[in-house]
Amino acid sequence: MFDHILVPLDGSSLAECVLPHVVAVAHAFGSRVTLLQVLEQTRTPGATRSVDPLGWHIRKAEAEAYLEEVVGRLQEVDLRTENTLLEGQAVERIIEFAHDQNVGLILLSSHGRSGLSGWNVSSVVQKIILRAYVPVMIVRAYQPVTSDLTGLRYRRLLVPLDCSRRAECILPLATTLAGFHKSEVLLVHVVSRPQMPCRVPLTREDSELANRITERNRLEATTYLEQLQSWLDVDVQTRLLLSNNAIETLHDLVEQEEIDLAILSAHGYSGGTKWPYGSVAISFIAYGTTPLFIMQDLAPDEVKPTQAEVAAKEYKGH
Repeated sequence: MFDHILVPLDGSSLAECVLPHVVAVAHAFGSRVTLLQVLEQTRTPGATRSVDPLGWHIRKAEAEAYLEEVVGRLQEVDLRTENTLLEGQAVERIIEFAHDQNVGLILLSSHGRSGLSGWNVSSVVQKIILRAYVPVMIVRAYQPVTSDLTGLRYRRLLVPLDCSRRAECILPLATTLAGFHKSEVLLVHVVSRPQMPCRVPLTREDSELANRITERNRLEATTYLEQLQSWLDVDVQTRLLLSNNAIETLHDLVEQEEIDLAILSAHGYSGGTKWPYGSVAISFIAYGTTPLFIMQDLAPDEVKPTQAEVAAKEYKGH
């Protein structure tokens, strides 16, 4: 499923928090791994664009030595690993490499050399996941992680489903990881109460209608989860929840159930092709606190370019 995993690094300890996850995922799928570092020209406001050749070669030699050292550590735990050093703008080069080399997964630390911030992911990570259009995994750099490269095990996997075929694209991924790590898979469906905007209290008829719709959806979801539980050949538990806010309920469940990895589809039943991620995935990127794996179901040519993208292409070089 993921023959080739791309791991962007920047030489920082924060970025290296991904390494135990790289081992845990690559061993489960038998993947080869490429460590990628991009050397960017350091720009000082008001300074000229000239580059100190000696300083640049020193930085390049240091980066090459760093990548070789990390490759060696991963090879010691039987991971097929290679490295690549590129020059230019980090986001653009990472995305280009992922597309040119048919990368199946980009595994990212939420933060790197620029340090931790109040934002849940750095600007570089945000740009990559919004434009790569390949599956991505985000490891939270502010969460503790084992220093033992082979010591990480995913004990509990959260798999939210909305009864759509589109969301089910995450099931092969979840079952493979669960089989390798002997994990418990928690299949979750949240039944949302129908919204009935009004300026006065609901009438009896309105309340009865809302209750009938809710019960109908609950029964359908119950059958759906029972069928999946019987089909999947791993340790599966199910949760059927009723809520006025499905996204908030999922976030609460992650904490209550002590989830080690949340696995989401980029889109579900209501998702279109206008944006690369639906509301649930965006919420987990922006506010989730656990490692996050998102299966992307759209290719770049399926998503309508934003006005900013169109303008950038039209005025490139101005």
